[in-house]
Amino acid sequence: MPDVTIAEELPRQPEILRLLEMSDAYAALLYPAESNHLVDVPTLEKPSVSFFVARFDGIVVGCRALVEAGDGSAEINRMFVDPQARGLKVGKRLLQTVERHGENCGLDIIRLETGIHQPEAIGLYRSAGYVERPPFGNYQPDPLSLFMEKALRTPADLDR
Repeated sequence: MPDVTIAEELPRQPEILRLLEMSDAYAALLYPAESNHLVDVPTLEKPSVSFFVARFDGIVVGCRALVEAGDGSAEINRMFVDPQARGLKVGKRLLQTVERHGENCGLDIIRLETGIHQPEAIGLYRSAGYVERPPFGNYQPDPLSLFMEKALRTPADLDR
C-alpha cells in the first residue's frame, strides 16, 4: 500500500506549480482578491521559507510553507491538499511536520491567517492547539480572515 511522504522541496516544479494553481483557483472561488493572502512562488523560494510537499505514491498531493519572520516566529502559508487526496490526513501530517521543523529551528510561535469559509482548515488548526489572535505582521483586520497562533515553546521551556 503506498504511503504519504513529506519532504522539504523546491516549489518550482511542474507538479507543485499545478497544485499552487489549484490552490489559487480554490481561494478565488471563496474570497475576493483583497482577502486572498497567498504568497507567490518567488517568495516561496526565499531562504527564510521552508516549503514542504506531501506525495502519495510519488504524486504531489499537498503542500505547506513556513515563512520565518526573523523574530522567533513564523507564518504558515500556502497550505493546500489536492481534493482527490482528502481523507488521507495529508493536512494534519503537513501541519505536524511544519511544527516539528519550527521546534527544531528554535521558533517560539507559529502564526497563520485562514479564511472563514474553510471550516475544515479551521477545525484542523483548533484541534492542533491554535488559538485566535488579532491580525499580525502586515495583515489588516478583515471580516473574511481568521488569525491564529500556537506557541511551540512555553516560558518554562525558555528557562531550561
